[in-house]
Amino acid sequence: MSDAAPIEVGAEALVCPITADFLPDNMKKHVDPKAPVPLRMMAAKALVPLQPADMLAVLYMLSFDADAGVREQVMKTAGSLQDRVAASGFRDEEVQPQVLGWFLRIYAAHPAYAEMLILNSNTPDDAIAAVAENCSQKLAELIGQNQLRLLRTDDIIRHLAKNPNAAGALIDGVCDFAVRSGLMLEDVPQMLEARVRLFGPQAATQPPPQEGPTADQIMQEFSMPDPTGGAEESITPMEEGKKLTLSKRIMQMNVSEKIKLATKGNKEARGILIRDSNKLVSVAVIRSPRITDGEVLSQAQSKTCIDDVLRVIYSNREWLRKYAIKLALVKNPKVPQGVSMRLINTLHEHDVKSLAKDKNVPGSVQMLAKKQMDKKNAPKRDDK
Repeated sequence: MSDAAPIEVGAEALVCPITADFLPDNMKKHVDPKAPVPLRMMAAKALVPLQPADMLAVLYMLSFDADAGVREQVMKTAGSLQDRVAASGFRDEEVQPQVLGWFLRIYAAHPAYAEMLILNSNTPDDAIAAVAENCSQKLAELIGQNQLRLLRTDDIIRHLAKNPNAAGALIDGVCDFAVRSGLMLEDVPQMLEARVRLFGPQAATQPPPQEGPTADQIMQEFSMPDPTGGAEESITPMEEGKKLTLSKRIMQMNVSEKIKLATKGNKEARGILIRDSNKLVSVAVIRSPRITDGEVLSQAQSKTCIDDVLRVIYSNREWLRKYAIKLALVKNPKVPQGVSMRLINTLHEHDVKSLAKDKNVPGSVQMLAKKQMDKKNAPKRDDK
């Protein structure tokens, strides 16, 4: 039982931003607004058989329920989750971002659960920023260590810098890193102090140098659609000349703005940024909410893809459900042997047979494929 005090987050406009598509058909009735209140109340009390991740999402959906009694019960249940549900669900990177952000607001004062949510890469940056100003020293350190988040969302640094529990050395380190990466927040005094530390006393009176275009400027200049948080649909590819100009403009950007563009930009921008020499930029691309399965497959097949990007791909259960991506990872020599060995056991027989003959795949993969085929083709002997 948790000792977290529920925060009344309400049911803003009573419109839930996620749907019940993730639920088994026989469970959707428990979140259906047209279903009888007792059915919905069962789910609000966590009395329906669901996996931890699904239970978290159901509680989130019911926090928007039209019935005040259901919403009140949801808050009681959400604030006192069983450990088996919280510990598993809060670590699950396939839980919807809105759900994780909602629970972080509820469990911000619970050290163990808040830590799980902060470490979950699918937890929204704005939820992290919201707790950064008043969280404990330990949680502040965890937030400050995530360099990708720091450069992706300015408000995290703004709130962290105001946190009275955060160690001065942590804030100095965060601001130094941000300034080196080209980020400058005029409304954060510690950022100005960092500029002085890094560039000398004159930096206190001189404006920071212009270090290339911003992500917003690039998106406007190249008519990129506003980000919607979803993967891009098929669109007309950018003309080669325009793409070359885009590449030159991106080269002029600092690291901070590249990360923002990697998160918000279009497919052409991501295609350029995935090859950036800074691994934070490449990882920002693969973690973009707009990334498509085709782009992920391309990186899974790439022999030059950096280890950090591959790690994100083979750690994502949703992508591993795409057979082409899974097969590409098995064939890629940069994927760790242990991962390849685990995935090969899930491949179709004709692909395993092909791998056993393929001299372009890692030797360990070819050997395991041969063993699997030999075992399958070995004559069965009856025990005497």
